Amino acid sequence: MRKHLLESFDTSYILDLHGNARKKEVCPDGSADQNVFDIMQGVSINIFVKTGTKKKNELGKVLQFDLYGKRETKYDFLIENNLKDLNWNKLSPNFPNLFFNNKTYDETGKYELGFSIDKLFLLSNSGIATEFDDFVIRHSKQECIKQIEDLKSKNEEVIIREYVLPIKSLQKVKNAIIDLKGSKNITISPISYRPFDNRFCIYTGKTNGLMARPRKDVMNHMIKANYGLCFSRLVVGDIEWRDVFVLNKIVEKGIMAMRVSNNAPLFPLYIYPETNIQQTIVTTAERTPNLNLAIVNEMAEKLGLRFTNEKATPPYGHSSTTPPSGHPSKGEFGEFAPIDILDYIYAVLHSPTYREKYKEFLKIDFPRVPYPKDVDTFWQLVKLGGEIRQIHLLESDVVEQYITQYPEDGDNVVRKPRFSYSPLEGCPQGGVVGNVYINDSQYFANVPEVVWNFYIGGYQPAQKWLKDRKERTLEFDDILHYQKIIVALTETDRIMKEIDGIEIE
Repeated sequence: MRKHLLESFDTSYILDLHGNARKKEVCPDGSADQNVFDIMQGVSINIFVKTGTKKKNELGKVLQFDLYGKRETKYDFLIENNLKDLNWNKLSPNFPNLFFNNKTYDETGKYELGFSIDKLFLLSNSGIATEFDDFVIRHSKQECIKQIEDLKSKNEEVIIREYVLPIKSLQKVKNAIIDLKGSKNITISPISYRPFDNRFCIYTGKTNGLMARPRKDVMNHMIKANYGLCFSRLVVGDIEWRDVFVLNKIVEKGIMAMRVSNNAPLFPLYIYPETNIQQTIVTTAERTPNLNLAIVNEMAEKLGLRFTNEKATPPYGHSSTTPPSGHPSKGEFGEFAPIDILDYIYAVLHSPTYREKYKEFLKIDFPRVPYPKDVDTFWQLVKLGGEIRQIHLLESDVVEQYITQYPEDGDNVVRKPRFSYSPLEGCPQGGVVGNVYINDSQYFANVPEVVWNFYIGGYQPAQKWLKDRKERTLEFDDILHYQKIIVALTETDRIMKEIDGIEIE
């Protein structure tokens, strides 16, 4: 749109009135900045001038002015001044983004040298849109089995009543019944619903059936043995970018955040030949990497390694630095595989320095990742990225080394989760650990505060997982699962600091 405006108009005047409460904007001196309206979103006045004198392929000028302060001050300023009175800042928008603001993008050149995620992966799509989460997404496989039986044997009115659904859901229930009765490809699949919150669903792949948008073109590859990376393409507001998560199953579109701008684009690592979704692939040789070979070959040339679709036997990669024991990338000397690329990317995107350095770029499009600077750095990052991947998927033995306790008996019903400081001996007042209460008397003890507040995407998983279970009873496995989440987030924070000690570019 900005490009079109620059091509269409001779001069664009952008009077930015700021006042964005979502971004918690303040004046440059730190004083309060107020919106001119009773809304959260910031406001600007834009005047576009077209004289007909600009050449066809020439871009127009952009003049910008910032107005901060209290509401009445802004009103007075607008009344007392006209277009010619303002000391406009002449902007020089640069490709490819052509921003209409005063922010500096000094790292543009270096950032653009990296490969873009959406160019590396050949196939991607948004996460599943059920438009019916409360009915479609279930907490257990047994619930899905019963749901299949109900949908095949009962009419929509009975389903509405028994599942306590709103009457406006009648047509969606009809679609679900038709889908289940007519489908030959019904599978009960685990689904990544939120970070560390894996549930179950009935999956047929039919659009506007049980699910509104099942994203069959991508999800069929995730029902089989696979990994994938999920991102947010756009992050709105003055918040940090932390929108990446690894997956090994199908995914619901709200996995990263419940934002209008986010539909959880998923990039699978492998593509399988088209088969019945209930079939399993015995030999992984049939699958092919979902990767742009031009980018992969450039990476291989820089590293002096040979790319292989699969690895099966040690030793690992480079002679001087070896990936960790148990790393899935196994092959002959001098090889690297798709999982190594995924782990490298995952490490880079968990670098605090990288996130801070390129924060303005990360908010507006899919990430660009620098090519590995050398083979040793590559394997170091592959090792750490692989550790985070296995921890996030709760596949690592580390997550079973619990650092918390659940000391009190009770009904285990989650009512009002909260964090309460309980400083250890020798810690300053307030401490760095606390108790996470699920009700008035039961709690998880010795939870690090950094973990309670840790974000993945738009969620704080240690809080979100409990809040999504309000009024539910935690079973024994649930209690263990939550303690694994605490370990996983603690380890993520630790490994991110370790990654920050590696010079990525």
